[in-house]
Amino acid sequence: MAENILARIFEHNQWANARIIDACAALTDEQLDAAPATAARGTIRETLLHLVGSEGWYLNRLTGQERTLDEKAAPGFDELRKSAEASGAGLLALARDPASKDWTVQYTASDGYVVTPWVVMVQVINHASEHREQIKSMLTALGITPPDIDGWDYGLAAGGLLPPAK
Repeated sequence: MAENILARIFEHNQWANARIIDACAALTDEQLDAAPATAARGTIRETLLHLVGSEGWYLNRLTGQERTLDEKAAPGFDELRKSAEASGAGLLALARDPASKDWTVQYTASDGYVVTPWVVMVQVINHASEHREQIKSMLTALGITPPDIDGWDYGLAAGGLLPPAK
């Protein structure tokens, strides 16, 4: 059976989200709420809440699955992890079994755009990558080494990239 590359991309997304959440969980409230010293807009906490909340929203748009995160309720890291795991699992399920969704059924967004579902799947990956990089930049500006979460790092973690034999 052929490898499902789309599923691998969503596996990486879920893995990278978990790693960035774990890195941020080690921060103080002062660090989480510091004004960014980089080109990013919003604090680490705000960006992380937006990232996780958006993935729940994307999954809701694609499947109707209820969102699990109330971004305005100041959720803790346990709730952030739980929400990220739920939305990540739901999005990964779509990637693993694309036949479970009718990808031709469009919806009209609140701003009037007509959206085909595959666009949402592309946005999930792009949006998460951008915000994880913003958070990494803010961590670096605070003097904290951010986690390694790119495709190469995921390849090593998942056994798809092997170091040279010595």
